[in-house]
Amino acid sequence: MTIHWFPGHMTRARRQIEDKLKLIDVVIELLDARIPLSSRNPMIDEILKGKPRMVLLNKHDLADPQVTAEWVRYFADLGLKAQPIDAAAGTYVKEIIPRAKELFADKIAAQIRKGINPRAIRGLIVGIPNVGKSTLINQMAGRKIAATGDKPGVTKGQQWIKAGPELDLLDTPGILWPKFEDQTVGLRLAATGAIKEELLNLDEIALFAMKYIIRHYSQALQERYGIEELPSDLDDPNEVVKVMEAIGRKRGAVVSGGRIDLDKASLIILRELRSGKLGRISLERPEEV
Repeated sequence: MTIHWFPGHMTRARRQIEDKLKLIDVVIELLDARIPLSSRNPMIDEILKGKPRMVLLNKHDLADPQVTAEWVRYFADLGLKAQPIDAAAGTYVKEIIPRAKELFADKIAAQIRKGINPRAIRGLIVGIPNVGKSTLINQMAGRKIAATGDKPGVTKGQQWIKAGPELDLLDTPGILWPKFEDQTVGLRLAATGAIKEELLNLDEIALFAMKYIIRHYSQALQERYGIEELPSDLDDPNEVVKVMEAIGRKRGAVVSGGRIDLDKASLIILRELRSGKLGRISLERPEEV
C-alpha cells in the first residue's frame, strides 16, 4: 500500500501561511509525542523561514514517557527545546505565553525603548491533522472557539483567535505533505489517526502497529487481551495476523462460520491504541531515525 493524502485545503493552507508569515512573531510547532519526527512536516523549516519557534510534544499522556524523554534530548541536540504537553488536560498550557514572550523578548524590549507599549504577540500554530491544534487553542483561549474532533481535517480555514491580552493566535488547517518518501512514516501517521481511515487499508495499518507493539510492548497485549503466546518471527505476517485474529475473537469480531472479521479486528486494535487503552505506547524512537 502506498499512502498519499494531500487534500486541496492543505495546498491552500500552505500558501496562506506563507502569505501571513510576515505578520507572525512566534511559531508554535505541535507534534505528536508518539511519533515526533514522523509528525514533523519536512516542509515546515522551508515554510517558516527561520521564525522563532517552540516545539510542543502533544498527547504525551498516550506516549511512552521514557521514549518521550529520549525525544526531548534528541531535539535539544538540534538546538530546539521540546516540551511534552497534554493539550486536552491543559498540562503546560499556561507556560506557553511566557515562553512566547521569552522568544520575542528582544523585539518587546526594542518597542519599550522606543516608548511604544508592546502589542500582543502574534503566534502561529502549525501541525499535522488531528495533532490537537484546536484543542490547544481552546485551552489557551479559555473557551471553545475552534472546532475539534477525533478525525483529521476538522479545521478547514485560517482564523485569528485572542488568547488573552498578550497573545493572538492564527489557527491553520493541518498540513500533510504530498507523498511519503518513507512509507513507514505514512504507516505511523495512519496508525495514530492523522489520515482519514476511509482512505486506508486498515488491515495493513493494524499489522504494522501490531508488529511494533509485539516487539516493544508485548506486556500490553498480555494485560489487555490475555494473549500469552506471541510470534518470535515478526517478518512472517501470517504469524502477526494470528495475534490480530485472537484479539478479534476476544472482542467479538466473529462472522458466520467462526471466521474473524479482520477489518473489524483491525479497527478495534487501532482505536484502542489511539485512545490509550493499550497503555502508553510510542511508535517511533530516536535510534530508529
